[in-house]
Amino acid sequence: MSEANRTVRIVTNDEALFAAARGAVASLEGWEMGEPQTIEDLLTSRPTPGDVILIDAWLRTENVYESCRRLTGKTRSRTYVVTDERNDLAAEIAAFCGATGTLARPISGKGLRALLDADSGRRELPQEGREQERSTRELPENLLRDLVGDGANRLIDVLTDPETGLYSYEYLSFKLDEEFKRAQRFEQPLSCVMLGFEGQVSDDVLGSLSSIFLNASRDTDLLGRFDQSSFLFFLPNTGPDGASVMATRIRGSAEEQGLRDLVGDDLAIAVGISYCPHPDIKRREDLFARARAAFLAAQREGGVVVSAD
Repeated sequence: MSEANRTVRIVTNDEALFAAARGAVASLEGWEMGEPQTIEDLLTSRPTPGDVILIDAWLRTENVYESCRRLTGKTRSRTYVVTDERNDLAAEIAAFCGATGTLARPISGKGLRALLDADSGRRELPQEGREQERSTRELPENLLRDLVGDGANRLIDVLTDPETGLYSYEYLSFKLDEEFKRAQRFEQPLSCVMLGFEGQVSDDVLGSLSSIFLNASRDTDLLGRFDQSSFLFFLPNTGPDGASVMATRIRGSAEEQGLRDLVGDDLAIAVGISYCPHPDIKRREDLFARARAAFLAAQREGGVVVSAD
């Protein structure tokens, strides 16, 4: 290998995407294609400065945007999220999470060359600079309209719930589309879990609940707040049995900690679960609607776990 060559590194489970990327890189002078890697590989064995990292948006092993955040400041490489060209929100969210930009499928030599030429003058900021850039980046008006209507909020306020630190409902709405498409593409299960309680609780109890949720989840699970007293989870590669185990663990931890609402009553957590593939679920909206219906049924029964059959 020539010392002048730079490497395109890719994080993907999709052999077709890797083959397309390898073909595209083969047409580029001065570049070579590396074998597929994991985020841990990139963090452990740092890429050579000037290399390019491609991260598959349909990655099955972890949240692609969290992956971008983990890499920020750890490599001196440009990072691009490979996404569906119809995903209008991906570029702004990827940029917020520390990526250089996005690259639309299908990957071609011409498209990759245009991307590299356009960004050839950019340099990776040190970690402190990237953190400052993200903290001061204003939410673009078109993305704000798509997520929460007119306003002047910062993107961080849109992506996370300030009281729990979990994802906001607006961001979960975006992720539902992405996770549903991924589950269909790879023919893998996806569970949607809605859980919550009746009444109101203190900020301390909300914090305790958030910790319980995070301790019961995996890195690939998406946890968010639906409204004042309920939460919505997406569990990739998880069927109803796995979702039920998680829900039972959460309810047990809440009981062990003796969590109570503002009037002093024990916190009775109701859980509704839906999943795909399922013959009655054709659209992403169906997955959510069935979880919502199961959750309401669980509430009527006084706080139990209900799985939509």
